[in-house]
Amino acid sequence: MTEFLIGIDHIQIAAPPNCEEQARQFYGELLGMKEIPKPENLQARGGCWFQCGTQEVHIGVQADFTPAKKAHPGFTVRALEELKSRLIAADCTITEEPPIAGRARFFTNDPFGNRIEFLEFD
Repeated sequence: MTEFLIGIDHIQIAAPPNCEEQARQFYGELLGMKEIPKPENLQARGGCWFQCGTQEVHIGVQADFTPAKKAHPGFTVRALEELKSRLIAADCTITEEPPIAGRARFFTNDPFGNRIEFLEFD
């Protein structure tokens, strides 16, 4: 069988209308992702895009938005405890889950209530 899938180009995280400034503050300033320009033909839809390693994170506007409470992206990080401290200082709630062998992890929510996981491998 031919392997068709070779990687992930981007993930999209839904957010409510007029989310852009909060998205820029959380994903850009707090997490340190670089904002990248959306293609001109998609700009009218709202939202914003960020670079995360070699992948992209697209924050997309959804008119009837409901936060994702179970489904979530898992971001690999360096200095997990430092990131946790930074998020706590920004009044983000941290949720600990049972550990997974070979990786430390925790969860938080973005400003829109979407579940986000951060992992650091041993």
